[in-house]
Amino acid sequence: MIVVLDYHMGNHHSVKRKLDKLGVESMVSSDPEDLINAHKIIMPGVGHFGKAMQNLRELRLIDPLNHAVLKDKKPILGICLGMQLMAKSSEECTDGNNQGLGWINGTVKRFVVRDALSYKVPHIGWNTVPLSKESPLLSGINAGEEFYFVHSYYMQLDDPSDELMETTYELPFTSAVEKGNIYGVQFHPEKSHDSGMQLLKNFVDL
Repeated sequence: MIVVLDYHMGNHHSVKRKLDKLGVESMVSSDPEDLINAHKIIMPGVGHFGKAMQNLRELRLIDPLNHAVLKDKKPILGICLGMQLMAKSSEECTDGNNQGLGWINGTVKRFVVRDALSYKVPHIGWNTVPLSKESPLLSGINAGEEFYFVHSYYMQLDDPSDELMETTYELPFTSAVEKGNIYGVQFHPEKSHDSGMQLLKNFVDL
């Protein structure tokens, strides 16, 4: 059973539909008990980092998440905001309440572009994602494949060995991470056609 985590931040049902298309048993849930019983977890999301962390706290999901991911070592895939929440902190929060889950040693930074005519923020559209290392998550995905992005912030890693993919949008930034059982992608595989379906299938098959 794969649990698609619903913490009231967006696109969980679109991920669920893709899993249904793959014939995978899954459920959308915000029940902490479901996290404990899950075989794998997908944490999608769009929106504000601080609000997402507030929702996770109010739904009493942080301790069950930490237990499932850090103690039980269940595979988890963070998508877009879901990946950013894995970082230590985010620049998106200016009120001092900027701490993330802290699973990945990195900070979420806002895009600051020099050429504002050529590079708009938010970064919206298709980009290639060169592979930084081999991973079962990327099986059958070529280095030249394109994925769909919608974001204004990106993760800056403290440890480059956690980087799985890198994308250039005026500046190079980490577009996917892997650290043990923890996976994250800044792009949206559920909106990325065949390449996205392959990535989701690879996660299912881990």
